[in-house]
Amino acid sequence: MTGEAVDHWYVLLLFVSVASLTAVKSASVETRQDDLLATVPLTDGHNDWPDKMFDLARYQLDQLDLYSWSETQTDINRLRQGQVGAQFWAVYTSCSTQYSDAVRACLDQVDVIHRFVAKYPEAFRLVTTADGIVSAFNASLVGSLIGIEGGHCIDSSLATLRMFYDLGVRYLTLTHNCDTPWAENNKRDDTNSSFIGLTDFGKDVVREMNRLGMLVDLSHVSKATMVAALQTSQAPVIFSHSSAYELCPKSRNVQNDVLNMTKANGGIVMVNFYPPFVSCNDLATMSDVADHIDYIKNYIGVDYVGIGGDFNGIEITPVGLEDSSKYPDLIGYLRTDRGWSDADLRKLAGENFLRVFRAVEQVSRDLAATMTPLETRLTGQALGNTTCRSITD
Repeated sequence: MTGEAVDHWYVLLLFVSVASLTAVKSASVETRQDDLLATVPLTDGHNDWPDKMFDLARYQLDQLDLYSWSETQTDINRLRQGQVGAQFWAVYTSCSTQYSDAVRACLDQVDVIHRFVAKYPEAFRLVTTADGIVSAFNASLVGSLIGIEGGHCIDSSLATLRMFYDLGVRYLTLTHNCDTPWAENNKRDDTNSSFIGLTDFGKDVVREMNRLGMLVDLSHVSKATMVAALQTSQAPVIFSHSSAYELCPKSRNVQNDVLNMTKANGGIVMVNFYPPFVSCNDLATMSDVADHIDYIKNYIGVDYVGIGGDFNGIEITPVGLEDSSKYPDLIGYLRTDRGWSDADLRKLAGENFLRVFRAVEQVSRDLAATMTPLETRLTGQALGNTTCRSITD
């Protein structure tokens, strides 16, 4: 060979060697990542897929292929690619239904969750306990939990709250972006008009949730409501889809003093992916989301942070976290770029939420010996708008 030919062969061999080493390194990271998510059920706190079933198909499941549904940010194939072990499916109806048909609208979504889980038993299992999450995960099924996003769904009725629990609902977000007659929402903080947070009836809602074993969700509520709920609840609370206020000062996010209260309560903040709540504008990346996860981990500890992507409730997503298939990429990024250990990643992915859920269940068992169902009622003007009510006393 000529000297020039030898040089070409050397360059080629060097290129092949580097490419091979890169491939081995990538495969190694991917294998560790897959192994990690095979040991713990990755649990997401909030997904609005049921609402898409209404918006796009009016709950006609026979018209949908849930294995491949490109019009949404979730389907069975992408849940499997994302190694999702458990998912809270959100029950949502607009604040415009308050004082009219909110209860019926929320029941419709509870129903469709039950129906799609039953239609695809090879993919989903309805679960209502922490042990149920683990059992579904061990069976390679997505543990499907139900959370109601907005206290207006119970129409100021503890009886309605109890019936939703019996239907499998395991968290209630105390408000959406509107007040209920008993709780103030986050938009009040934008106008400095939040005063009481929770009324006495609102505190009884929290107490009854503790008795039932239903998680108190403080995403969407005002800061005063967060504080009042944390002071009232005997059980750990959750923020099912909120981020760190210090990095993005939006009223939907959690301020430092409330983070401290959440740690003292034993609760969890499940980080939202919505760019306006992550980067405070319409553009965000996986790195921006990781900043919020890191911030909460470093400020109050790794035991109090989780994941609550808000897929299908957000019209824009961070680059790199476009849909439900992307969780392994986030886990891999936190390991390789942010130095997270596998032990801490398991906590983030699911162990923290399981701890919270088990603690909520234990409080419920403890209260069973001393507490009976609360019979508090709102009456008259305390009910708010009574136009559609026949009984107000």
